[in-house]
This record gives sequence, structure tokens and C-alpha cells, in this order.
Amino acid sequence: MLRAEPRICGVDEAGRGPIAGPVVAAAVILDPDRHIHGLADSKLLSAPRRSQLAASIRRDALAWAVACASVEEIDALNILRATLLAMRRAVDALRPTPQEAWIDGNRCPELPCPARAIVGGDRSHAPISAASILAKTVRDALMLDLHRLHPEYGFDRHKGYATREHLRLLEQFGPCTSVHRRSVAPVMRQLQRDPVATDRVN
Repeated sequence: MLRAEPRICGVDEAGRGPIAGPVVAAAVILDPDRHIHGLADSKLLSAPRRSQLAASIRRDALAWAVACASVEEIDALNILRATLLAMRRAVDALRPTPQEAWIDGNRCPELPCPARAIVGGDRSHAPISAASILAKTVRDALMLDLHRLHPEYGFDRHKGYATREHLRLLEQFGPCTSVHRRSVAPVMRQLQRDPVATDRVN
């Protein structure tokens, strides 16, 4: 009798490093009968190619799910615990459920299935690459939504990362408290200077 392939889900996140916006995690179970060509670490792909692959993953994967941890959760829990929370939410949403999870990085969330942390897994394991692409494309889309609400911060360009431009705009306009992470140093410094900072209304 042939042994059935285990349902392995790859898990990765996007948005752990920025100073604004949520952290997004994705979980993907690839279909062994529907190969998706070109999977790679999302950071190595152009935005158009990521979008093309994300559409293929949604269409051809056996299962996929995306979940977030909010700015409020990041500030309350810290970014590591918030990232693990988002990962757990993504895995919990998968149907069918995975029999094993491969997590990009060196830490695993608490999951109802066995899990393995793989450093650099988004470059070496296709399910994790697929998860990295979904997480990145979804988070970029969320940051474009935030840009439409708060165009003065340039979220469409830096996606919430602490670029020189973003830090200059943060100093110019002050933090947007529903978008910027209060627990990171650049935002904390600005809040100390402007303790009554609030959401910007355009």
C-alpha cells in the first residue's frame, strides 16, 4: 500500500520589522498534484511576480489562510509574541487541517500539530515560500489601504518600515496612533515629544 503524503503547511510572516501596521502571517498546504512554478522567498521577487504567484497559490494550493495581529496586539504582547499569535491564527484557519507545520525562523507558535522551525525556510522549502508570498502581498495591500487613509506618511512607498523618508514624515506629522506601533523606539520618542498625538483626519 502506498503511504499518503503528510499534509505539511508552510508558515511565514510579513511585517515583523516595520514601525507601523499589523504583522501578517500566512499558512499554505500545497497540492502535490498541482505544481506552482517559481516559488521563492518573497523578498527576492518583484511586486508583479509576487502578485502573479499569490493568485496561483490561492487557485492551486490545497489550502491557504492569512491572519493578522493588530498594532494594539503588537504593543501589548511584543512583536515576537504577536507574530506567533498571527501564525497560530493562520494555521488554525486551514481546512483541511495540517498534519505538520514548517515555520520560517527559529521559533514555533503553539499549534495542535507537530511543528518545526526552519531558519531560511522561505528560500529552501516551497510551502514556506508560498506562505511568504501570500503574507507579503496581503500586508502590502493593507499598507496601501492605510496610505489612502493617511497619505501624508507615504505608506505606499515604505510599507511602514523605518526608512529615512518615513522617519522624517513621522517627525513632521507625529504618530498616527492606530497605525504606528507605540512600543518601537522611533514612535516612542515622538510620543514623548507629542503626548497628545492622535489619529490624523484628512
